[in-house]
Amino acid sequence: MAGFVDEEGARYGTSYLGSRTFAGFFEDRWLERRDDGGVTLREALGAFGGSVDGIAGCRRNPEDLIGYYEVHIEQGPMLESEDLPLGVVTSIAGQTGATVTFSGTAGHAGTVLMSLRRDALTAAAEWILDVEALARATAGLVATVGGMSLDPGVSNVIPGRVELTLDLRHAEDAVRTRAGAVLRRHADAIAGSRGVTVEWSSRETPAVTLSAELSERLAAAIAASGRPVVRLPSGAGHDAAILSTITEAAMLFVRCAGGVSHNPAESVTVDDVAAAIDVTIRFLELLG
Repeated sequence: MAGFVDEEGARYGTSYLGSRTFAGFFEDRWLERRDDGGVTLREALGAFGGSVDGIAGCRRNPEDLIGYYEVHIEQGPMLESEDLPLGVVTSIAGQTGATVTFSGTAGHAGTVLMSLRRDALTAAAEWILDVEALARATAGLVATVGGMSLDPGVSNVIPGRVELTLDLRHAEDAVRTRAGAVLRRHADAIAGSRGVTVEWSSRETPAVTLSAELSERLAAAIAASGRPVVRLPSGAGHDAAILSTITEAAMLFVRCAGGVSHNPAESVTVDDVAAAIDVTIRFLELLG
């Protein structure tokens, strides 16, 4: 059994920090990253009682592993909507994380004529609606503009600069990549028509298909328990994505109330946890 730290990368922007180290992908430059309080990862590790010298020793030899199995709440409403306690995860969606910046000209809200404005915010707003429209029209695609910063951000000044974040996910990398290209072209077109400029920077995380062999054994374990077998993709990232690069990986989803996660309202039932334990025991026996 293993527990991995900082899957989300919330403190240092190093997602999958624990599992990357376990898999041998730790990068020394991460030690100098600072959190919001100015504490480096090196300092935090020392304060916790850890040692930089021990990082290399955390790596596991793939030849020593027979596989990786992860039980996780669904983080979505599908199992609950189907009244099912468990599901076999087929894949982990790929993700594009982009920063999109529209730059225009700040000006006085009362004196600059509408026809002469180069409003960065109205350009950003038009593009955000394009993001939503494309995601709604593309099966399996989810897209979110979740962060925004305005400059100068004053009630009587036309916004001169707007920085947005885009989170784009799909189980098929080709679909996600194509959607990202479309949205970038839309941003360029909107900027051109409104007399502003746009800058785009992004990072890509590829989709992961989980082990067919382990997933079939997991499905067999669910069937043997007398429960229906359902297969579904994960739209959220998991440590299994990293472990799948060094060994076979499988995941079991457990029904979560309302699909709520990363929230105090996140909850599962005792019966569903018991079902997950039962299926896990059966799964391990099948591997025996």
